[in-house]
Amino acid sequence: MLDFIYYPVSFILWCWHWVFGHIFGESSAVAWVLGIVFLVFTLRAIMFKPMVNQVRSMKKMQEFAPEIKKLQKKYANDKQKLAQEMQKLQSQHGVNPLGGCLPMLLQIPVFIGLFHVLHEFKPGKTENYYFDEQGVASYIQADLFGARLGNWITQPAAELANFEVSRSSIILVAIPLLLTASALTHLTARHSVSRQNPESATPQTAIMNKLTLYMFPLGVLVGGFFFPFPIGLILYWLSNNSWTLWQQRFVYKRIDAEEAAAKEAAIAKRSATAPKPGQRPTAPRPGQKPQAKKPTAQPADATTAEAPESDPTKATSAEKPTGTGSTASTGSTGSSAGGTEIPGLISDRSRKKSGRKNR
Repeated sequence: MLDFIYYPVSFILWCWHWVFGHIFGESSAVAWVLGIVFLVFTLRAIMFKPMVNQVRSMKKMQEFAPEIKKLQKKYANDKQKLAQEMQKLQSQHGVNPLGGCLPMLLQIPVFIGLFHVLHEFKPGKTENYYFDEQGVASYIQADLFGARLGNWITQPAAELANFEVSRSSIILVAIPLLLTASALTHLTARHSVSRQNPESATPQTAIMNKLTLYMFPLGVLVGGFFFPFPIGLILYWLSNNSWTLWQQRFVYKRIDAEEAAAKEAAIAKRSATAPKPGQRPTAPRPGQKPQAKKPTAQPADATTAEAPESDPTKATSAEKPTGTGSTASTGSTGSSAGGTEIPGLISDRSRKKSGRKNR
């Protein structure tokens, strides 16, 4: 029914066992252990990009956690309206809630597939999905410190007899692996919880943190004792938690470095554009229109110099023998020096000069 999961998982395991089998021997336990370990690494490398997106999505959700709390308080009695507002807020910030669950959802079918494939390595079987009879026999014969990779602690005595191993040998191998896997599960959860924003904490978050910190590691330890978890599956869990712990530290460190660099660049940009101490800002204010420049006044001398000179011949012919004519001529000259000539009017300065002459 789930062959679309079993065949890809068995194929990846077959490829890595083929590689390490040429180095350590086909029936070597080291070849099979490394095959399981690199099966985990291959699948987790494929899911590396979704995991990075998950971390970024979680950090964005922590940034607008106060807004979420406001919505929860505002629509405490209207769950439908709260869900609509939450979806609207998440779309505004570009957060996909399914992105945080995708890596975990992808690991579940892999775990189920590997659990089934490892359980099918039984004495007397001629094939196991992508493995032929020789591959099944090499897995059964692989000896890991006196135990087989297909054995578990509570395995029936009749099956142990087929594998030609004792229960004490299985316990001596399985318990250290279970303790290490449980400790890595706790460390991975602790590192993830330490990165959470306290402002976004809710009662549901506190419950989930306790489950991931204590119940899940305890579940690994207890499950290995009382459930049919073969040693090969415990190795898968151990490798998976080791990868997760390293991946979290690497991704968080990289994202923190990117955020620190972005903050430094923003500070440097603000300091470069900010005015120096004591200096007034020269940039116009937002919405302010640029002021037009005032026209510079030309000097009076330049205006006088540019005015055309009067023709002395015309002035003599137009001059009358009376004093009024000389006065008019003098007034016209004075008015031209003033820049504006008004017919019929004589300036005060011209009157004074004409009065002196008459005297």
